Amino acid sequence: MSVALWIIATLAVLGGCLYYRASLLVSSLALVGIFAVGSFFDIVGVVLWVLLAIVLVPLNFTPIRRGVIAKKLLGMYRKVMPEISETEKDAIDAGTTWFEGELFRGAPDWNKLHSIQKAELTAEEQAFLDGPCEEVCKMMDDWQATHELADMSPEVWQYLKDKKFFAMIIKKEFGGLEFSAYAQSRVLQKLAGVSTILASTVGVPNSLGPGELLQHYGTQEQKDHYLPRLANGDEIPCFALTSPEAGSDAGSIPDTGVICKGEWNGEEIVGIRLNFNKRYITLAPVATVLGLAFKLYDPEHLIGSKEELGITAALIPRETKGVEIGRRHFPLNVPFMNGPIKGKDVFVPLSYIIGGEKMAGKGWRMLVECLSVGRAITLPSNSAGGVKSIALATGAYSYIRRQFRLPIGKMEGVQEALARLAGNAYLMDAVTTFSTKGVDLGEKPSVISAIAKYHLTEKLRACMDDAMDVHGGKGICLGPNNYLGRGYQGVPIAITVEGANILTRNLMIYGQGAIRCHPYVLEEMLASAEHGPEALARFDKAIFGHIGFGASNFVRSLVLGLGGYRFSKAPFSDSTKRYYQQMNRFSANLALLSDVAMGVLGGELKRKQRISARLGDMLSYLYIASATLKRFEDQGRQRDDLPLLHWAMQDSLYKLQEAQLSLLDNFGAVGSTMRVVMYPFGRFVKRPSDSLDRKVAKILLQPNASRDRLGEGQFLSADGQFGYLEQTLRDVIAAEALVAKVGKAQNKRLAFMFLDKIAEEGKELGVLNDDDVALLKRTEEGRLRVINVDDFATEDLMAGKAAHEWALENAEAQAKASKKSNAA
Repeated sequence: MSVALWIIATLAVLGGCLYYRASLLVSSLALVGIFAVGSFFDIVGVVLWVLLAIVLVPLNFTPIRRGVIAKKLLGMYRKVMPEISETEKDAIDAGTTWFEGELFRGAPDWNKLHSIQKAELTAEEQAFLDGPCEEVCKMMDDWQATHELADMSPEVWQYLKDKKFFAMIIKKEFGGLEFSAYAQSRVLQKLAGVSTILASTVGVPNSLGPGELLQHYGTQEQKDHYLPRLANGDEIPCFALTSPEAGSDAGSIPDTGVICKGEWNGEEIVGIRLNFNKRYITLAPVATVLGLAFKLYDPEHLIGSKEELGITAALIPRETKGVEIGRRHFPLNVPFMNGPIKGKDVFVPLSYIIGGEKMAGKGWRMLVECLSVGRAITLPSNSAGGVKSIALATGAYSYIRRQFRLPIGKMEGVQEALARLAGNAYLMDAVTTFSTKGVDLGEKPSVISAIAKYHLTEKLRACMDDAMDVHGGKGICLGPNNYLGRGYQGVPIAITVEGANILTRNLMIYGQGAIRCHPYVLEEMLASAEHGPEALARFDKAIFGHIGFGASNFVRSLVLGLGGYRFSKAPFSDSTKRYYQQMNRFSANLALLSDVAMGVLGGELKRKQRISARLGDMLSYLYIASATLKRFEDQGRQRDDLPLLHWAMQDSLYKLQEAQLSLLDNFGAVGSTMRVVMYPFGRFVKRPSDSLDRKVAKILLQPNASRDRLGEGQFLSADGQFGYLEQTLRDVIAAEALVAKVGKAQNKRLAFMFLDKIAEEGKELGVLNDDDVALLKRTEEGRLRVINVDDFATEDLMAGKAAHEWALENAEAQAKASKKSNAA
């Protein structure tokens, strides 16, 4: 054996051990074995054996490794370890890690993904969707709510209370529905397709609010009192967190509660004197019980030795003295109930703290855990439901609307927009289904919820733009027949609330993900914060595991980048195989880049927000792609759905690739080096092709099974606008053959308009029967309703003071005219 061959064999053995993540002992034995082979061929002498021993003995002999190497590393680690605030610590500790942890490990177990049980509705949940949910969609008049009443009608409000829409999360023992997170998601998707006001009003009480907090942390007395009343609609809850001085930085809220003595019901008690100023509080104008977050202080040490207890959550009845419910906010012409709350010197008993006195100062942890659940459900579901409905509507409109004698949906520019609508609708529904299944399995997925909230609300924004572009004038003229306008106006609301998207992308996703999902970082942090032999042993195990993990991901990134990903494991051998293999490569890249970024930047990584954001994008798109593959599998690997799957996967993985390359391009010499390792042959993922766009767009243009699955669960009754669109689409398709028949009889090509006249001509020619004539006339009526827009008298567009003054002036003018007429 030549020296060169032995060196190659040694590197192969070491690389194989690292690639397959062999233990330190197994890797050491493998190196000893290859050195023995080298000795047999007189390649390895005493010097090399000594050098090998110098490396392996300290690493494998625990007292030396731990007492010398790990101890030194621990000291260095403590010096560079970034300081973590109490609120950051609570955010990290709160919640759980689920499948996103697999994606962070550099070698995802895809069998684990597909072993997760499929999300399904119970018979009771399905009946609710088919019954009360369908009925309230029929009752809801979004134009009346947004333009005339600035609120839902009293009948809709009462129906929501009677049918317990506000009690989906409340357990049956307290009179609630106790629906799964998946069922809540399906309800919100259906409502969001009809009205943003309706979906928001129902979503908030079932998300972060008193009901959720009480069930997890409330005293039995609080549960027994409030939960039945919330379930029956006797109480309407809101939760006040945001202050003018603290929005996304909720840990800095200036609102205070001071423990002191005061009078309550004629007796002196120890209670809390509250001073607060809140805004953007959904349901505040109609709420009867206020959930309130504030910083609690005990300057007189009336309940303990600590003076600053921390953020606390309490329930305050609306009628409590000193509480002031302000006037309403007006969020972008989507007037769901939202407004400010103030309180000056509001004195309440300690028993108003959610969970009682023992939960004083523990409110932030409570809020973060509950928000990690609610954020995974409400806004992602509203976004997915909205996109599903507008995708079907835009597809139908694109076939009904004609320009240049053909449906506009057959124009390539429109097909590009339709493909994005359909592909994103497929992907977004997959994410909500998978994420809510995690919640139903008992997870509190803080990282996943941030991913779902950010990316699905951003996709809603992009899809709304596409839908408006396709609809053109139909989309920009508000009125009862415009099913896009209010949703388009309200998109920034979803972008802003429950953690502004800029913050969520730049800080939250990766900031929590890097620590929660990394197999060693959190353990290192916890060990470094402790002292003594146990802390050193804990750190030793974590740090050397981390070193091996990093080395493994370097080798995996190198091998997979050189083309080895094509031979990596995938659970299927069909056209989806390559996606799993590409994600294996991206997962290894993410794990390696995370270690490199944390190692190079240390505490500075918190301030390098664009690097953090791009690492978060990589994790996000891996999760989104995983959910999409899971959907395809759970729905029986429908061949007709392959264009949707391919589009969603190619779009996601291409965006992942571009996020990674942007990171490398902006990471100096380190990024340039990593680019050589990870992209030796350049880009390897392509965005969806024009051909694929056409196939996906075609799914939206005519009724088919894939289209039905895409819009599954949405409100498509003939009583609604979307149902009318669907019926008109079917009529138009049926009418095409009749128009062609009449044209053939007249020996000319007829334009697809004035179908009522064509019907009469066809009847006179004897080529159409009475049923054909009726169909053409109904189609013409539907076609005109679809393409026409609303118009108004000037006075109908006036609002507030102007409308009132106009009415007075008009009444006065009529009175004068009447008086003059009588005199004549």
